[in-house]
Amino acid sequence: MKTERTPPAPAAVDDDDALVRRILAGERELFRVLVERYAPRLYTFGRRMCRNEPDAEDLVQETLLSAFRHLPEFRFESKFKNWLFRIAVNACRKKHRRARLAAEEELALEDLDRRLADEAARPGAVPLWARLPLERLLSEELSAQVREAIGSLPEKYRVVLLLRDIEGFSTEETARLLRLTPVNVKVRLHRARLFLRERLKGVLEHGLQGA
Repeated sequence: MKTERTPPAPAAVDDDDALVRRILAGERELFRVLVERYAPRLYTFGRRMCRNEPDAEDLVQETLLSAFRHLPEFRFESKFKNWLFRIAVNACRKKHRRARLAAEEELALEDLDRRLADEAARPGAVPLWARLPLERLLSEELSAQVREAIGSLPEKYRVVLLLRDIEGFSTEETARLLRLTPVNVKVRLHRARLFLRERLKGVLEHGLQGA
């Protein structure tokens, strides 16, 4: 008599580490649970990093396929999510090496950072829009403009902003993912936020005037 395999209990698949251990023990079909859990987040991350749907879809497939192939190399020294997003970040970087952003954009960010620092040094010079919390910038009514502004960031700033402010990784986790120091993560995040607010300056000022 053929017996059906009992579906895993919810508690057995809610925890990533427990799920990975079961997959490594032979229940390879459970990898679909990880796919269902992380594919939407990876796609959203890919859209913001790669800035187009085809590349985002490729990123999801490449990341999940690589994770499946290299799962035996996962050492449980960090969260599975962190390990997975590191694979995604590396996949993004490979794409960007083939289509690197223009040097002028990087210079524009350097100039903007200096100008904003000079303005901030003058008493009363910081406009109201620049003091808004990032949560306001990420609100639904500004989502389209924010996506466009994030997409215009140079890659090394964009990835830090996405990991910290969108995906919720800590400074230390982001540093490990990107192989940076925590100080470098903080500096890049600060500059990315300034750049983002500058790009959204007109939208924010208009919204404040109409409030």
